[in-house]
Amino acid sequence: MSFRGAAFSAAPDGDVRHDSEARSRFSNGAAAPLRWATLDQVHGSVVAVAVDEGPQGRGDALITEIPDLTVAVFTADCVGVVVEAADAVAVIHAGWRGAAAGVVEATLQALRDRGHLPERAEIGPAIGPCCYEVGDEVASRFPGHVSSTTWGTTSVDLPAVVADAMAGVDVARADSCTRCDDRYFSHRRNGTAHRQAAVAWMRSTG
Repeated sequence: MSFRGAAFSAAPDGDVRHDSEARSRFSNGAAAPLRWATLDQVHGSVVAVAVDEGPQGRGDALITEIPDLTVAVFTADCVGVVVEAADAVAVIHAGWRGAAAGVVEATLQALRDRGHLPERAEIGPAIGPCCYEVGDEVASRFPGHVSSTTWGTTSVDLPAVVADAMAGVDVARADSCTRCDDRYFSHRRNGTAHRQAAVAWMRSTG
């Protein structure tokens, strides 16, 4: 048996991608394992499987079936997602390129291929349609999710794109826009190199 957990960091937690002390504090506060598996994120649809801590190569989604191992992706406007199955967890980094390439669908299929039925997912804070200004090339890839920014230009509701890609999964969605809300790092707002994390893990219970 295993207990599954998930958490999203925010700017007050520090840059958990690069700052090991901030990562430890966040892990302890969230009761997450201190052993993290991470990716070299490339805005694609590659799904990796982690069996130990440390870098797991290039990709934008990470699955683990191993208790006491935290899988993490990092964002600063892109969509971070955690997915839970009975005996596995996954995290997804979905920018517009990854969403268009099918990273969400690929992750759910990878879980199923390994015998895990995705049950629940949570979409963390991300840039909202109020602020995610895009050009026609990007908007044309998501015709059902085109919106307008608060200043009247074309935008895309990227969290909604991600949610719609998870048909059949119980999805919860944060309502915070990372560009609007200074509790979160936002590359669009100020060009920061800092990132927040979306993390998931399992704990053995017996």
